[in-house]
Amino acid sequence: MSSNHHQSPKRLAGRGAERTGSAGKNTGHPARWATSMWVRLPVLFVLMLAVGGITSAIINSAAAATPLTALISGVATGGLALAAYARLVRHLEGRGRPQELAPAQAQPELCRGALLGLGLFTVTIALVAMTGGYHIHGWGSIGGALTTLGLMSCVAVTEELAFRGALFRVLEEKTGTWGALAVSGLAFGGLHLVNPDATLWGALAIAVEAGLMFGALYAATRSLWLPIGLHLGWNMAEQGIYGTAVSGSGIGTGGLLHASVSGPQALTGGDFGPEASIFAVLVCAVPTVLFLISAKRQGRIYTRAEMAQVRQN
Repeated sequence: MSSNHHQSPKRLAGRGAERTGSAGKNTGHPARWATSMWVRLPVLFVLMLAVGGITSAIINSAAAATPLTALISGVATGGLALAAYARLVRHLEGRGRPQELAPAQAQPELCRGALLGLGLFTVTIALVAMTGGYHIHGWGSIGGALTTLGLMSCVAVTEELAFRGALFRVLEEKTGTWGALAVSGLAFGGLHLVNPDATLWGALAIAVEAGLMFGALYAATRSLWLPIGLHLGWNMAEQGIYGTAVSGSGIGTGGLLHASVSGPQALTGGDFGPEASIFAVLVCAVPTVLFLISAKRQGRIYTRAEMAQVRQN
């Protein structure tokens, strides 16, 4: 167990690679204009949002064809987004393969994250059902579930690259972990205000239950694979299995179950989906706290002063 206090400058500098997610030898110096965090942050964040917009347009077109094309294009566009992130990091930060996307960790961490996301949403929808707010009307379709899997594969990758890989990771250099966690969480919730059935409460709930949880998981592991897997597992369970709406998006591709919610919006989430339910906030608060405790015990909660000391070395 490491501590954040009384660390030597040498040791702090050694841990700087973990903070930035760098791995191996640098491939060269970044462009001079990109050395400032205030330049790299908006450039990387905006470009990754643009990548997300482009890949979403591609996958939405593919989803209108067949479930198989939706699945294939979802996985393919997610891979393209990962390649774009790695290329941008190489150019802007002058480092090689991003440690936060270490290939050896991809499969096991994606699987663990997906299982955790599936479990957390299952508990959430079970609580909604116990209050009489969740109703199963019959079986949905395997095709709808496959289409959802394709869509959500792309969404999980692009949103985590933008909000945890770019916004959280780079902003942490100036604000420390707590500041990056708060800003990235609020920004993530705000993004969902543009969805068709979005509400202010729904966006706030997303900021707390998802933005903070994904950020806390990244802080604890310094890997993007687990947040991507968790994001995918949650979204897939929400729509691809239990047949409910995802973040008021109005996509409605369907799932294995044909279902609906009814009752008080505070309990069911209404048209926004169960993510706007108080149950989702409470359920996700538990792993969020556990992830932050783990990050603290591993010495992965960084202050502004520590980050400044690393930059000076």
